[in-house]
Amino acid sequence: MIVMDIVDRFIKYARMDTQSDENSTQTPSTQKQFILAKEVEKEALEMGLTDVSLDNNCYLMATLPANTKKEVPVIGFIAHFDTSPDMSGENVTPRIVKAYDGKDIVLNEAREVILSPADFPELLQHVGEDLIVTDGNTLLGADDKAGIAEIMSAMQYLIDHPEIEHGKIRIAFTPDEEIGRGADKFDVARFGAKWAYTMDGSEVGELEYENFNAASAKVAIRGRNVHPGYAKGKMINALHVAHELVAMLPEKERPEYTEGYEGFFHLIATNGTVDEAMISFIIRDHNRAKFEARKQLMAQVVDLLNKRYDNRLTLELRDQYYNMREKVEPVMHLIDYASRAMEAAGVKPNIKPIRGGTDGARLSFMGLPCPNIFAGGMNFHGRYEFLPIPSLRKASEVIVGIAGLVAKEA
Repeated sequence: MIVMDIVDRFIKYARMDTQSDENSTQTPSTQKQFILAKEVEKEALEMGLTDVSLDNNCYLMATLPANTKKEVPVIGFIAHFDTSPDMSGENVTPRIVKAYDGKDIVLNEAREVILSPADFPELLQHVGEDLIVTDGNTLLGADDKAGIAEIMSAMQYLIDHPEIEHGKIRIAFTPDEEIGRGADKFDVARFGAKWAYTMDGSEVGELEYENFNAASAKVAIRGRNVHPGYAKGKMINALHVAHELVAMLPEKERPEYTEGYEGFFHLIATNGTVDEAMISFIIRDHNRAKFEARKQLMAQVVDLLNKRYDNRLTLELRDQYYNMREKVEPVMHLIDYASRAMEAAGVKPNIKPIRGGTDGARLSFMGLPCPNIFAGGMNFHGRYEFLPIPSLRKASEVIVGIAGLVAKEA
């Protein structure tokens, strides 16, 4: 078998269209995710992994058997097949910019698409490095094909270097993470790891075990439409009621005003007419008590407007996921292993909260503590996405390092 370099592996994966579809009710949401899944399944078998299984829902699992007689905890590494629906993943054409010089990168001259440090100053942190970029027409797909490439290359490295002692390692690749369904049909018991890491972060060094508590809120509003010339005392304009609701929420607690641990109410959609309207929010907060208070405030606002407008509003409030911190804090050695593996690889750990969600959060509450490690890509979900090659290699090196540390200290 020809051993594939991690860069070639990533580029091969990136060229495959695996975009998920939030409007689909199937799992996977798009059958094209199986194209990449079957390719990775083939590679896993060729490199000698065992227990390789790809189910009908596009969940792929495999095992690297232990090479030690020690009692070592079974650990896992997880990434996802799909790319975001936010930008086309069809006909992705990656190219490598050699020894980036700190200047503008013309991604697409005809369309005047330029990746510039003036807009993306994080580029300047990678001067002198080789970067993988898009052609300006699609996303790149480093989220999370970089993670898949890093895990597969780490497994190959461990096979090729039997002198590195390690316990049993389980790997898994999932569909539909980008539409919030990656953990829906993940069989934690079958996976059989004591803990795992998702390789799904961004900038090199990121290590995350805190994320938002998350809920969605949809409010349906029934208006009362009459001829505007004779509307006084009769008309209830559903669109104006929707505007009232938005105005009653704290203006400075929106995404554009918040950072760090600050939560928010995010208006994501409005549509309707005078007669009826629908308004949708997502609600986020790292602090569970504040999260519950935000949901309560939303309910109180709807109640107040119902009193004002004769019960014409219906609120659908649904929890989506919770902060994994409460599940990881009791087992902080997971973070210690990852931090030390990064330091050994010459990477400074950057432990910070995720201002978003991750499959690892849901998996943590399903019994599999699962913090998140950098995959190395930047500007996910759009045409300005790029992947520094040294970051790609370092992430794979961290996986190898964690495996070795866990076995060494078993």
